[in-house]
Amino acid sequence: MKKLALFAAMITALTFVANLQAAVRYHVVRTIPLTDEGGWDYLTADSATDRLFVSRGDHVTVVNLKDGKAAGEIPKTEGVHGIAIARGLKRGFVSCGRTSTVTIFDLDSLKVIGEAKTDDRPDAIMFEPVTARVFTFNAGGKNSSAIDAGTGKVVGSVPLGGKPEFAVADGAGRVYVNIEDTSEIAGFDAKTLQVVKRWKLEGCEEPSGLAIDRKNHRLFSGCRNKVVAVSDLDAGRVVTMVPIGPGVDANAFDPAEKLVFSSNGGDGSLTVIREVSPDKYEVVENATTERGARTMALDEKTHHVFVVTAKFGPPPAATAERPHPWPTILPGSFHVLELAP
Repeated sequence: MKKLALFAAMITALTFVANLQAAVRYHVVRTIPLTDEGGWDYLTADSATDRLFVSRGDHVTVVNLKDGKAAGEIPKTEGVHGIAIARGLKRGFVSCGRTSTVTIFDLDSLKVIGEAKTDDRPDAIMFEPVTARVFTFNAGGKNSSAIDAGTGKVVGSVPLGGKPEFAVADGAGRVYVNIEDTSEIAGFDAKTLQVVKRWKLEGCEEPSGLAIDRKNHRLFSGCRNKVVAVSDLDAGRVVTMVPIGPGVDANAFDPAEKLVFSSNGGDGSLTVIREVSPDKYEVVENATTERGARTMALDEKTHHVFVVTAKFGPPPAATAERPHPWPTILPGSFHVLELAP
């Protein structure tokens, strides 16, 4: 009888796990073609207005997610990398790498209302709610510029000791950022602009994407050597590694579903990872996207994930300045992929 009871319990447990995993299964539910030309970088989903902001080289395309159509654009954002939203102030901010500026726009009308000068080559950008400041992470300056979101004025900078990539806010006044060339995380106080914590991402090469579980104080760094490094931000150390696909450039965390996402442009996959506990994670699946889909946005309201890519032709001939040129982008082939369970 005991053996039968044990066997029944095992079957129940296995069935529960199977059902749990089967309930995820992210897949492409919609493809949204966009006719404008240019490269791309970060995406930002605005759940409050059902819009997706897509960086496009020299402008930002705004997509209405209800009907899948372009709803407007923010022009003259040369070398655009990222888009940050300050919903309470009804403002948006775009990092422009070529001009080392931030374009400030009205969230409702999408009209440009100001500009701020940053340090050299701003890349990632984010809004920190406690201080109401916008931070750019400057690849050339190896620092972060702090901008008062209300006035649009630069109020200081943070030396970071290396090339910063993506960053997140913990909701309590601190900002954490991947340092790509030293494989570290730096944490700084958003008010005093002082670095207060730094640790090595052991086992992680060239961290790019970054996400945060604010409740459990965990950071998720996407690494070029095909792992996500999970850090305890209180202890300042890596607690575990999770395998992902190649070519990661963005990560996200869905707190309601306890899922970590990694968009992998190298093989066209979206790695979905379940947070079993703060220090234990398991890969649920590697959903199929398309090659080149390396950046991502998560809509926490719908739990849908958005990635972008295009169709590619052969690369141009190598030159001394560009010994390893990117493949050419076929005209008219750029599109958004929407994934859902």
